[in-house]
Amino acid sequence: MEWLTAPFEVTFVQRALWGGILVSAICAPAGTWVVLRGMAFLGDAMSHGLLPGVALAALLGGNLMVGAMLSAAVMTAGVTALGRAPKLSQDTGIGLLFVGMLSLGVIIVSRSQSFAVDLTGFLFGDVLAVRRQDLYLLAVALLLALTVSVLGHRAFLALAFDPRKATTLGLRPRLAHAVLLGLLGLAIVASFHIVGTLLVLGLLIAPPAAALPWARGVRRVMVLAALIGVTATFGGLLLSWHLGTAAGATVAALAVGLFFLSHGASGLLRRRATPLVPAHEVN
Repeated sequence: MEWLTAPFEVTFVQRALWGGILVSAICAPAGTWVVLRGMAFLGDAMSHGLLPGVALAALLGGNLMVGAMLSAAVMTAGVTALGRAPKLSQDTGIGLLFVGMLSLGVIIVSRSQSFAVDLTGFLFGDVLAVRRQDLYLLAVALLLALTVSVLGHRAFLALAFDPRKATTLGLRPRLAHAVLLGLLGLAIVASFHIVGTLLVLGLLIAPPAAALPWARGVRRVMVLAALIGVTATFGGLLLSWHLGTAAGATVAALAVGLFFLSHGASGLLRRRATPLVPAHEVN
C-alpha cells in the first residue's frame, strides 16, 4: 500500500490534496446550478475573463486571487447588465465580454517580459504550489459559498426550473441570477489556482454532471458532486506522482473520465433493467 500513501507523506502534496478538497466542495453547489441551467459557456467565458485582473495583479506585485476576484466581479456585473438588454441575446453579450476581457488580459501581459511562467500557471494551474495561506482563503470561500447556497437555494431552484413562477412568488429572479453569477465567479476564482482557467470546467461541471444519474434532488447532487471532485483530486494527485504528469491537468482529466464512467454505467444499468419485448408482441 506504500504506492497509495507515499505521495501524501510529502507536505506540498498534502496541501495540494486539501486545496483540491476545498475547491471540490466550493465548486459542487455552483457547478450543479451551471449543469441544471445549461450555463457551461458562461462558466467557460468567466474563467477566461479572469486574465486581466490576474495579469494586472502580477504586474503590480499584488495577490493573484484578489485580481481574479476583481475580474470576476466585472464579468458578473457585465453579464448581468447585458442580460437586461432587450435586443441582445445573452450568448452574444457573454461572447463579447469573453473576447473583450481576454483581449485586455493579453494586452496587459504583453507589457511584461517576465509573465510567461505565471501565465502558464494561470492557464493550467499549479496545484502543487498551494500554500498554507491559500488554504485559509479557500476555507473562507467555502463558508461564503455554502452560506450563499443555503440562503439562495429556493430562489435558485425556482430560477432553474420556472423563472416565471419565481417572479410570481416574489423571489426576484434577476437578483437571484446576479447572486448565482457571483457564486459561479467565486468557484472559478477558487479553482483557477488548482487546475487553471483552461481546465476549470473539469472540476466545476464534470462532478455534478457525473452525479446526476445517481442522485435525486439538487442537494444530493451537490453532495455527490463534492465527493466525486474529492475522488478526482485524490486520484489525480496519485497518478501524477507515479506517472510524472501535470497534477492539475491529471485531476481535471480524471474528473472528466469519472463523468464518462458514470454515464456509461448508468446507461448499462438502464439497458439491463429494460425487459426485452418479443418481436411478435411488438407487432
